[in-house]
Amino acid sequence: MTARTGARGPATAPGRAASWLLDSKWAGLVGLTLALLAPFVIATPYALSVMTSAAIFVMLASGLNIVVGFCGLLDLGYVAFFAVGAYTSGVLSTRFGLPLLVTVPAVIAVTVVAGIVIGAPTLRLRSDYLAIVTLGFGEIIRITANNLDVTGGPSGIYGIPSLTGSPVVFYYLTVVIVSIAVIGASRLGRSRLGRAWRFVREDEDAAEAMGVHTYKVKLAAYIAGAIWGGLAGVLFAGQLSAISPGSFTFLQSALVLMAVVLGGMGSTPGVVIGAIVISVLPEVLRDFADYRFFAFGVLLIIVMLVRPQGLWPHRSREASS
Repeated sequence: MTARTGARGPATAPGRAASWLLDSKWAGLVGLTLALLAPFVIATPYALSVMTSAAIFVMLASGLNIVVGFCGLLDLGYVAFFAVGAYTSGVLSTRFGLPLLVTVPAVIAVTVVAGIVIGAPTLRLRSDYLAIVTLGFGEIIRITANNLDVTGGPSGIYGIPSLTGSPVVFYYLTVVIVSIAVIGASRLGRSRLGRAWRFVREDEDAAEAMGVHTYKVKLAAYIAGAIWGGLAGVLFAGQLSAISPGSFTFLQSALVLMAVVLGGMGSTPGVVIGAIVISVLPEVLRDFADYRFFAFGVLLIIVMLVRPQGLWPHRSREASS
């Protein structure tokens, strides 16, 4: 014991510095400060639009992280909840003249129902079978929106009012909402329910043997993820003021899942970083024209080879307690 203590002594100061830098609370505070100061540094309308889209993407990734990262449920159709939230707010605001903010309770209610309807029959499946079924539900939602008159069919819905009249104010409001959502997801992950999710992720059979009602726990994760996705859809509709089925393809689900894996499954700061990288990097590489997605793919492959556990992997705190 003495030898180990002595060996660790000289590294105490650097260790504390590294721990401070990697602490999620301080990292979140630094990230929020940078997000709030960004419009003063990059003041162009295009950059503001990209940053707003990145913030919405962070919220999407945080919601999927509850399902995939915390509970270990591979969902390839997560964009379905994104579409449900966007279309619910779009229909209510354009057909009934409701402000976008007033549609939020209805969006939460509809996404909860959608989470139950989609999750109840599918969550008894596992691994690849679950992934295939969720992929099918994601396509069903998109095709349904493409064929219904109330959703505008292939043309979608136009004239959706924004939450605010100014793009800058909308950006700041989006950052605040997304920050609350990210903190809420992190708190859920550390709660008693969050520990049950992690037990299910590590070994579902063992969790059930220990008294965890795995089906209810998985359904709770699915519903929570649905709410996060639906609220992100409200912000998306408010930003673009128009939505169509083309915005909710499988590629969108794949990109959100990529952000979760790239950042580190189960890691809240990692998922935030992964979402920002996935959403901003293609715009940074826009000068490469037709080759930007090729360069984007190569960079992702390099990152995953160098950091297979993610850019900011989850660090268990049980060992330190």
